[in-house]
Parts: sequence; structure tokens; C-alpha cells
Amino acid sequence: MFLIYMILPLNTLCRLNSKQLTISMLAVGATIFLAGCNKGATNAPQTTPVVGVFEVKPQQVSVFTELPGRTSPYLIAEVRPQINGIVQKRLFVEGADVNAGQVLYQIDPALYKAAFDSAQANLQSLQLKADRFKELIKINAISKQEYDDVDASYKQALAALQTAQINLGYTQISSPITGRVGISNFTPGALVSANQVNALTTVQQLDPIYVDVIQSSSDLMRIKRALESGILKRAGKDAVKMKLILDDNIAYPLGGKFQFSDVTVDPGTGSVTLRAVFPNPKHDLLPGMFVRAVLEEGVNEQGLVVPQQGVTHDARGNATALVLNKESKVELRVLELGDAIGDKWVVKSGLSAGDQLIVDGVQKIKPGALAQAAPKDASKEATKEATKDISKEAVQDGNKLPSQQPQSKQSDTVVDKPSK
Repeated sequence: MFLIYMILPLNTLCRLNSKQLTISMLAVGATIFLAGCNKGATNAPQTTPVVGVFEVKPQQVSVFTELPGRTSPYLIAEVRPQINGIVQKRLFVEGADVNAGQVLYQIDPALYKAAFDSAQANLQSLQLKADRFKELIKINAISKQEYDDVDASYKQALAALQTAQINLGYTQISSPITGRVGISNFTPGALVSANQVNALTTVQQLDPIYVDVIQSSSDLMRIKRALESGILKRAGKDAVKMKLILDDNIAYPLGGKFQFSDVTVDPGTGSVTLRAVFPNPKHDLLPGMFVRAVLEEGVNEQGLVVPQQGVTHDARGNATALVLNKESKVELRVLELGDAIGDKWVVKSGLSAGDQLIVDGVQKIKPGALAQAAPKDASKEATKEATKDISKEAVQDGNKLPSQQPQSKQSDTVVDKPSK
């Protein structure tokens, strides 16, 4: 009360009545109270947000490319008749496996058997005549010309017999290769002729089987330059290995080997054909099937892989990330992403080894603000999970491939292990 009186001038207090004096006391008290509150708010300490970070480290990354392709038989034979005749029997089951030399069709052999018997009889007659002339020429009973004519006739008869025997053998049409026989286009009773356009049936060897894929010439040049510059290293001494993904998005359990690359670029598409060979013991792969081939390009010894939870996209679709720098300030980085590996991204640019990528607490900060990293013990398990060997994940659960992950793109990358 005394303080309030000291604030107001003495002449002013003398002129105030009791009611006005009370109001003045309340106003002055409220002012002092508010001033005290404002002072307390100004002096309140500000807390720095704590965020979870992931330390970016270079890792050994196997680079894969996924390419569309189709299967084709390792060997294919269109079975056609080599003589004219009537199909007498079909000696195979459609869709069954047949061996090389197995008889598939029987053509009526009557005419060819008669021709063979006639040629055989003619040869026997000429052989006896030639034997007699050989004795007569020794005593000059016949001329040399007569002997030569008989000898030539004998040789012609021998060739005719061989031809008749070959034609008789053609009445049994055999499979030229071992494989699976297809649909029969002719039935018993049908007339067939030599060199006809339509094949009787087709036999295809399915084990092993070819897979032909298409890759652009620009991608081939990119891989070649990366290998020459040392960014990529060859995966091994053996031929480049391939994996297959079937139409139902299931990985084919057996791996194949890259065989060759076509030397000609298609002028219409600017692409080249790559061919690989895959074992097919159970005949799961059939000719003409659409597949996706995963081709191992090489190994990047300094690849950067980060968790997807630390990467966002802005309104323009650019990949961005928040990084905690050495001054404990938040920086916004624009990234160039590579392939997706499960819940991780391969980063081509925008991050460097040693960067602290913010993966937790992003909603509490903004670029330019101060922040502090959570204790390492708190994020130890998350970091261990983010850097584990992805190649082992690809083998688990039915030999899944990296391209089977829901967020994978055309090419896939597998993290092998952190480089020292």
C-alpha cells in the first residue's frame, strides 16, 4: 500500500476520494503483476529438439539391372517327311518327351519295299554277270569294252539299291533331337510329300533353355564406362550371372549364365539382344514365356545406402533429406536417388560419407534450426538394421530377388557389406 502511494504524486493523492483511490491501487498492482509475468516468460530456457540420426557410410553395393525377356528353346527341330506317302501310324504321345532317333511316324512302306527288293534282285543278277566276265577277260574271251560295261552296270545297280534302302528307311520318321514333342499336325491316313511347307510336328529341347533379353545400347556403354573408370568392378571371374522373375512375380530358383551379346544394334529401337542359358530340369520354363531377367552389372565399392524414412519428396517430386551438420544445424539436401532395396534407397548424389541423416523427429525441426542427435545407444539397433547385409535378405523367403521388393525400379542394387 505504501508503495502505491509512493508511485503517485502527493498532490494527486490529495484530490482522490476513497473510490478513486481504490481503483488506482488495483490498476497499479495489475501493471506490476503483468510486468513480473513477462519477465518470467522472457527468461524461460529454450530446449533444443533431439532427433534420431543415421550416419551415412560407404558400402559395397552389387548393382543389378532388370530387363524384359522371353524364353526360347535350346534346340528346335521341325519334323518333315523326306518321301511321298500315306501316314500309316503316329507313334508318340503329344506333349511327351522323346529321344533322338525315336520313331514318330510310320509311312506306308509297301512301294518302297518293292523298289528295294527290285534293286536288290537287279544287283544280284549283275553281280553274277560281272563275276563271269571277270573270268572271261582273263582268257581274252570277251573284249575289254564289254567287261567295262558290265562293271559299270553293277556299280549303278549297287547305288540304286542304296537309294532304295534309304527311301525305305525314310518311311519311319524319327526325332532328330532329344526334347519335348508338340502337337501333331497330321493324322494317320494323311498324304504327305517330301519338302512340304507344313511340318508334321515340332520337337524342342527345353533343358537347358535360352532367355533372350533386350538392353539399350546406351546402358551397355554406361556399364562399360563405369567398369573402365573403376566405379564398378566385375562381380567375378566367371561369366555374368542372371536371375529370373516369372510372370507371377516369383523368383526362378536356378541361376543362369550370360552367354553372348549381339554385335548389331537394332536401328529401330537402339537396343541389342543379350542371351543367357538357364538350366530347366523340371521344364518349368516353356518357350515363349515372358520373364524378367536380373543381370548383375558389377560391384560399387563406395555405394551409399540410407533408410527410406529419412528421405521425402517435395511438391516438384524432388527427393530431399534433412542433415544435421557439424554446427548442430539442420540442412536441407536435394538428393539423386538410385535403386530401392526393400526399405532403403541407394543415393547417387546429395549425401557424402559421414553425413548425419535425420531419420527420426523430422516433424520437430526445420532447415536452419538447431538440433541435437540422440545418444548413439538409443539408435544402435536401428543403425545395425539399416546397414545389415541385404544380399542375405535376397536369398531368404524363397530366394527373393531385390526387384521383387514393392518399391524397386527397373534396376536393383544389393548391399553386400560395409567397406573398410
